[in-house]
Amino acid sequence: MTTPTRRIGSLSVSPLGLGAMPLSMGRGEPAPHDRAMATVHAALDAGVTLLDTADIYAPTWDTMGHNEKLVGEALRSWQGDRSVVKIATKGGITRSADGGGRDGSAAYLRSALEKSLTDLGMDSVDLYYWHRPDRSIRYADAVEVLAAFQQEGLIREVGISNANVEEIDVARDVLGEGGLAAVQNEFSPTFFHTSRNELRHCGEHGIAFVPWSPLGGTGGGAAAVGERFPQIQRVAEAHTVSPQQVVLAWELSLGEHVIPIPGASRPESITDSARAMGLELSAEELEQLSQIIA
Repeated sequence: MTTPTRRIGSLSVSPLGLGAMPLSMGRGEPAPHDRAMATVHAALDAGVTLLDTADIYAPTWDTMGHNEKLVGEALRSWQGDRSVVKIATKGGITRSADGGGRDGSAAYLRSALEKSLTDLGMDSVDLYYWHRPDRSIRYADAVEVLAAFQQEGLIREVGISNANVEEIDVARDVLGEGGLAAVQNEFSPTFFHTSRNELRHCGEHGIAFVPWSPLGGTGGGAAAVGERFPQIQRVAEAHTVSPQQVVLAWELSLGEHVIPIPGASRPESITDSARAMGLELSAEELEQLSQIIA
């Protein structure tokens, strides 16, 4: 069966992507190398064609690029059709021995992108996000930098992450109609109050909305989502599937522009999540689930 696709600007991707961050950071140690490779390969084998990473996803401040290197290696070692796989990465957050910060300057973003391309082993990246706003500069200035990268052929599509409606509109003004391909914000049954409006706004303007931590996060929220929400558990039991599949199928129902990226550090997790792309829920079930964010 052919997996249906959704759009991120000019890119055609699977309805779900793989959030690769848990392979490098989160609870405990990073995933062992072999398991990391197996996890990405399991996602690709299950029909997932969007791999999401970032330069800061790393076990320590001085190993930035760790996750990008894993993703690049896993894609190169996969035996399937690599031409259909799209890579998204991000820049604009700094890490150091003293902590972290944000830098949206043209010089920093260029250096970050160049390093990301090296770590991924690519000449250009399919989708590049400005990771978080740098309040020391005009929002439009950083978006203009990304537009220049696109003109140079270093990136195919421009995205912004952790953005509000006003920032989305600033990016739209800078890039022109249809120029902003994606907005990646946190959104899940446990986190929606500050991103529900952005999800709706993106749908109105043809922008992909990419929920990160769509199951509630790696701190235990994802694993316990069925326990926290009885309606999710009931629907899962009715279909004999995991609560996580139910959540993802419901999020996919919120609009053709919604492309969740569940994180995973084990092949079994992403294989289960990917089955949500084929899970059909009834209108009544979707209505019950939508009451969570009403």
